[in-house]
Amino acid sequence: MNQSRPRKSVHLSEPLLHHLNVYALGATAAGVGLLASVQPAQAKIVYTHAHHKLPIDQDFYIDLNHDGTNDLRFRANQKYGSHESDTQSSYASLVVYPGQGNRVVGNTFSVSALNAGARIGPKARFNNRNRIGMGGVQTQSGGGPNYWGQWANGGKGVEDRYVGVEFLIKGKVHFGWARFNVQFPYGQAGYNVDAVVTGYAYETIANKAIVAGKTKGADVAAVQPASLGHLARGASAIPAWRVKQAAATTH
Repeated sequence: MNQSRPRKSVHLSEPLLHHLNVYALGATAAGVGLLASVQPAQAKIVYTHAHHKLPIDQDFYIDLNHDGTNDLRFRANQKYGSHESDTQSSYASLVVYPGQGNRVVGNTFSVSALNAGARIGPKARFNNRNRIGMGGVQTQSGGGPNYWGQWANGGKGVEDRYVGVEFLIKGKVHFGWARFNVQFPYGQAGYNVDAVVTGYAYETIANKAIVAGKTKGADVAAVQPASLGHLARGASAIPAWRVKQAAATTH
């Protein structure tokens, strides 16, 4: 019968022990990084394609998350002549009415016409009014047009601009956007409103920001996990890896 021989203990040198400890530390950091990279994938953007021209002098509603509750009400107003004898004046405007508890990005006087890439989240500047103008034009007694609001853009109008929205889902704050093309053209009788909604979206995670124009995926750059190269270099690579991780999650 063979008897197991006692194994000899091996004494590792101090430099080798140091390298092993460094490798273990790097592997632990990489594991944490991999876990962090999984978490943002839980977020989801729900996008709805649309192409609807807003009716004149009628309400137009948008239900961002399709739960049966209208989150925004828009109205394109148009008026010719302030009096029966004054047929040369005209007035056209585009107005939004956020639903109860909802807000839109803007200042005290008008809604911001956000560009694609704008971040809509807790740090954005929201207007608390329940009625706020987007833009418009007015003339009196045949005088030149007086434009106001970012959406009128001094008479040039805008394309692919975004209304930033903060709205409630079951009492929790969510963020979204609605994309519009807006013009205030001059017609035979006066100025008109030509507003078309071309899509809208929202972030399913409460209190999580959304980027204007982003239609799918998580609203955050993926966290870069530590690579095999980082592990091979040991602890000396960890500070650089952390910098890349922070940069990937900062907007």
